Amino acid sequence: MRRRSLLPLMSGLLAAPSLALPQAARAQTRQGPPHEWMFGGWTGGIFPATETQGPACFGNVTVIVTRDIVMRVSSLDVAFRQRAIETVAIIPDGLEFRFVPTPGRAAVPESGFGCDNNPNILRVRRVSDDEVLFTDCREFPSPLKRCKG
Repeated sequence: MRRRSLLPLMSGLLAAPSLALPQAARAQTRQGPPHEWMFGGWTGGIFPATETQGPACFGNVTVIVTRDIVMRVSSLDVAFRQRAIETVAIIPDGLEFRFVPTPGRAAVPESGFGCDNNPNILRVRRVSDDEVLFTDCREFPSPLKRCKG
């Protein structure tokens, strides 16, 4: 009688260990940046957000978050103001962005977010997966809501 090897079965399990892990454990092992949950377009902030679905929302985006940059609308110019991210830290109720300072040149109007602490720091309080607040930022007094679909 020929003996069957368990090696093909075992190699299949080793090749896909995430299948054996519960979903919560897989989420904890994800290797994305701490602000990954904020990637995308957000509306509101400057004004109360009303529409969060489809083209109507994306036409009124006020903030866009990517891996390396946070962009915000400007009431004085058609272009978005871009801030390069230096670091992102997880704080108890959200995130703290530290932006790369722009030494040697005068600060562009509205380059920050009107936050009391420092134009190079943005604290974000997470209300839910689809709603955030920029704390202590007079230029963003309303909640921001994620644009979907």
